[in-house]
Amino acid sequence: MNNIVFAEPAYVHFIWLALALVVALAVLELRMRDTLGRFLSPEMQVRLVRSQTLTRRIVKLVLITATLTFGVLAIMRPQTPGGTETLSRTIRSDVMVVLDVSKSMLAEDSAPNRLDRAKAEIIELIEQIKDHRLGLVVFAGRASVKSPLTSDYGFFRLVLRNVGPDSVGRGGTRIGDAIRKATQAFGPNRGVPRVMLLITDGEDHESYPQDAVKDAVEVGIRIVTIGFGSEQGSEITLTDPEIGARRLLTDSNGIAVVSRLDGELLREIALMSQGVYIPAGTSAVDLDAIVETHVQPLVEDQAARVERRNPAEHYPWLVLSAMISLIAAVWVGAGIGQRTEEVL
Repeated sequence: MNNIVFAEPAYVHFIWLALALVVALAVLELRMRDTLGRFLSPEMQVRLVRSQTLTRRIVKLVLITATLTFGVLAIMRPQTPGGTETLSRTIRSDVMVVLDVSKSMLAEDSAPNRLDRAKAEIIELIEQIKDHRLGLVVFAGRASVKSPLTSDYGFFRLVLRNVGPDSVGRGGTRIGDAIRKATQAFGPNRGVPRVMLLITDGEDHESYPQDAVKDAVEVGIRIVTIGFGSEQGSEITLTDPEIGARRLLTDSNGIAVVSRLDGELLREIALMSQGVYIPAGTSAVDLDAIVETHVQPLVEDQAARVERRNPAEHYPWLVLSAMISLIAAVWVGAGIGQRTEEVL
């Protein structure tokens, strides 16, 4: 019994109201007896009024006091420690896909090309992280939010299918600007896991990505970087969609553009944000395996298994005791089974 605690201890003050009510009833009993004595003789009282003995009156007041006391204790909800229950809690995570759509992503070293392959893998990603919110930011020389965080995967797929090198209107690869734009797109921190999935194949063009990563980390964002292309550099072969001719991508001087993956930068971004770097190279990207191994542990429910202690409630017994006391008080007050006695 030493382990009993009350869930609503503040209700203890109702005991004063209960005691005041008992005192008022006792005063009324005495006044009623005195009032009858003024108008009727003891003999007439015996004939006209079924009077209670002093003992019955005391018993009735005691039972009323018990009723009110049990009632106050019941609403205070006495409890003792009970068993524990393991609960599963769902936490909807936020995942922002940051996709490089620069022209170098049209290189065909990943069939059909890097961009289309990445888009196909991202669509499969949706099936891997169900019940989480997804957003999409595309970037090249500038960054643009194409889909805010949403649970409408149909809308997300529609937007993703339509993005390409013309979605941002400026060439280049500015990773820092993309991270800043994605950080803003996350919005206020809802207290859930937040992951940025950065997919790129190029070097950064002086956009200070380390500073952008620091800002992302401050608001609780982890970054998973997936690097396309070769760190040694490779030329980019494109296919003309109209005539099917294949050609090298060249700059304004006619020199073949070499796409060189800056793996060290992507590793640093992942390390700074407690994320992970996946060098995809020029092979097909197994995004399913990447998600299962690296992304899912970051977005899966944190503290998903919660132990909750279920206390044992004892107020039902107090309610039952209050009802029994009340019935007994009514029975005594009605004088059931009592013979008319001489007024004391």
